[in-house]
Amino acid sequence: MATYDLTPRIAPNLDRHLVFPLLEFLQERQLYPEEQIFKSKIELLSKTNMVDYAMDIHKSLYHTEDVPQDMIERRAEVVARLKALEEGAAPLVAFLQNVNAVQELRADKQYNLQMLNDRFQIGPKQIEALYQYAKFQFECGNYSGAADYLYQYRALCTNSERSLSALWGKLAAEILMQNWDIALEELNRLKEIIDSKSFSSPLNQMQSRIWLMHWSLFIFFNHDNGRTQIIDLFNQDKYLNAIQTNAPHLLRYLSTAFIVNKRRRPQFKDFIKVLQQEQQSYKDPITEFLACVYVNYDFDGAQKKMRECEEVILNDPFLGKRVEDSNFSTVPMRDEFLENARLFIFETYCRIHQRINMGVLAEKLNLNYEEAERWIVNLIRNSKLDAKIDSQSGTVIMEPNQPNVYEQLIDHTKAISGRTYKLVGQLLEHAQAQAVR
Repeated sequence: MATYDLTPRIAPNLDRHLVFPLLEFLQERQLYPEEQIFKSKIELLSKTNMVDYAMDIHKSLYHTEDVPQDMIERRAEVVARLKALEEGAAPLVAFLQNVNAVQELRADKQYNLQMLNDRFQIGPKQIEALYQYAKFQFECGNYSGAADYLYQYRALCTNSERSLSALWGKLAAEILMQNWDIALEELNRLKEIIDSKSFSSPLNQMQSRIWLMHWSLFIFFNHDNGRTQIIDLFNQDKYLNAIQTNAPHLLRYLSTAFIVNKRRRPQFKDFIKVLQQEQQSYKDPITEFLACVYVNYDFDGAQKKMRECEEVILNDPFLGKRVEDSNFSTVPMRDEFLENARLFIFETYCRIHQRINMGVLAEKLNLNYEEAERWIVNLIRNSKLDAKIDSQSGTVIMEPNQPNVYEQLIDHTKAISGRTYKLVGQLLEHAQAQAVR
């Protein structure tokens, strides 16, 4: 299933610290040789200040207690640099730790800067030192400290580019600490800035949107309301255009959200058209499943794709999250996906056929006969489908409450007639206005 692993496509759009959880997941799922994962981790860590972690991985990879000399030297450099940055930021850090002093800060940044300078001899140099110290803390893996200092830095910073950079860092830190509510707030704040900010080129703005969507995957597939909010974000025209232009692999996650979110059906038809357009640039079992059901009406193909979808979900770092309950482990997204995928097949199949053989339907739902019968009985009870089961003949009989094809044709004709009448009226008004002039 490594064929369907999106990590190589996703990783370039993430901060390198955000790639570690993905590698941890792949290591746990044994999708790649462990040696390959270890080497990838060391390569990532070489560009951070997490030297102790890199040393531990080196020991595990080569089964030794010795570490290379360059790692030892690098560690000494990091410790010395951290001490120097700590001293530079010390006056402002001391001020921020004084609760009474902090209460004097106001929403007016210019007032704050003047007050800090006049009363505490803290100026732009110390504020910049706080940013560098926070950034260094993040690179060392101290995400909690980094998040606090970056928040405080943004309250004082008057440079919009620096403030934006600090917000990206704060978002990454909250994600890595799994503070999903706070992370969602920062994500929305960042989206607001990206959508309203003037960029040097539309390409740069689109790239920022692509980064934002990739980072959001951590939040949306962990936050309680995430599956609705991913549709709200990804399905907006500007963001969907960015996906189609430069990140079609994100269609996997939008497809999954649509499948497990029954309330978003009105937007679903337009999304299916997007999937059709993008079949040449990207497809996987999840997008192909939707194409089988809603484009090709290929129910045998959909049945096969369902099995592949299960494997894709189990091996996807965002979709395959496990929940432990005592000694029992489940993958909620897998279970919800399969349940709703069966519903998609059933509803679409029933719209095409009036009488359906239970055995055939059970096969298409990947269930045995008894399971299929129970599933359909529960579905008929809880859904708006007008259907009944004939146990003697072993069939499901549909009693469609939709207008027949002739009634639909009459309704469409009436609608066209109404639109034509309105258009003629507008043309006449325009002609009369021209004549008056």
